[in-house]
Amino acid sequence: MAQQAYVTETDNGGSGPERREPGLQRLTNRLKSLVAGWRGDPRVWRRGLVLAALAVILALVMLLHAQIPNAIGNLGSLTETFLPWLGLFVPVLLLLALVRRSATALIAVLVPAIVWLNLFGGQLTDKTGAGGDLTVATHNVNADNSDPAGTARDVAASGADVVALEELTAGAVPTYEKALASTYKYHSVQGTVGLWSKYPLSGVKPVDIKLGWVRAMRAAVATPSGQVAVYVAHLPSVRVKVEAGFTARQRDKSADALGEAINDEPLGKVVLLGDLNGTMNDRALNAVTAQMRSTQGASGSGMGFSWPASFPMARIDQIMVRGLEPLSSWTLPETGSDHLPVAARVKVDTSAS
Repeated sequence: MAQQAYVTETDNGGSGPERREPGLQRLTNRLKSLVAGWRGDPRVWRRGLVLAALAVILALVMLLHAQIPNAIGNLGSLTETFLPWLGLFVPVLLLLALVRRSATALIAVLVPAIVWLNLFGGQLTDKTGAGGDLTVATHNVNADNSDPAGTARDVAASGADVVALEELTAGAVPTYEKALASTYKYHSVQGTVGLWSKYPLSGVKPVDIKLGWVRAMRAAVATPSGQVAVYVAHLPSVRVKVEAGFTARQRDKSADALGEAINDEPLGKVVLLGDLNGTMNDRALNAVTAQMRSTQGASGSGMGFSWPASFPMARIDQIMVRGLEPLSSWTLPETGSDHLPVAARVKVDTSAS
């Protein structure tokens, strides 16, 4: 399409420089030109059938992810862990459909786009609210952390009233205790997890998640608005192996045990803080996720990915609540760990809600 030249008059009557169209308008005009060139082309509906089929398959994978079996390499859980990233294939298919000049493929690409927006569009909005009477934070500090004192100070700077730390080593515990002592009067370390609080703790005990060593604990926190049961957990890691797929059997077994413990909790107000090595979409965590709300999903802004810290791709560090109202949820700046800390503000006294 020929481009129209725009000129301006100068004082001497000469021609001035061309006025460029705005970027968005220029792109729109090019797309109109491209589509106009398809008119009268009888092959526009017959081309791109493979692309259309791929778009439909992508939509079905996202829509029916819960039906993908875990029997072979935990393929279902692997898909659900990175489910939001499947949306990246939508613009790729769209571009290929344009290059292929296929109306069929263009229409088909709308299907996975709509499915993705239905699944994750709500997470793109800011649901953060004001208020709340308890701030909590959790952080997998990484056993190989070279600056535990700095990491502790960074987490304390979040202003959290209650902080959970996971992957604590025996050698690093005294450093964390010293760095957090001035901010948190009460704390307890059970195995490789710990809880620091500005409010008194009681009923502290390890939680058996079927590992043979302690990686979970429970404590009652006496907040000014009432007693809250706080669970700290670090579920076993998962691995992606070529010969075995997504190996997560021990993680799944521990998740079931953690879910049972929370289900038996006598207090009505419960907070779970920890590295669950799984996302809210992962069906293997149903024993936990089915009875609790994610603060990020309910009151966060964006996806809230927490791992790996250098380029977060999944939210495996979770804050979940039962009997409390989540009002805001966010990730904290990177520390010396390979995880990002996450925090949330919740309302304990919901009697006026």
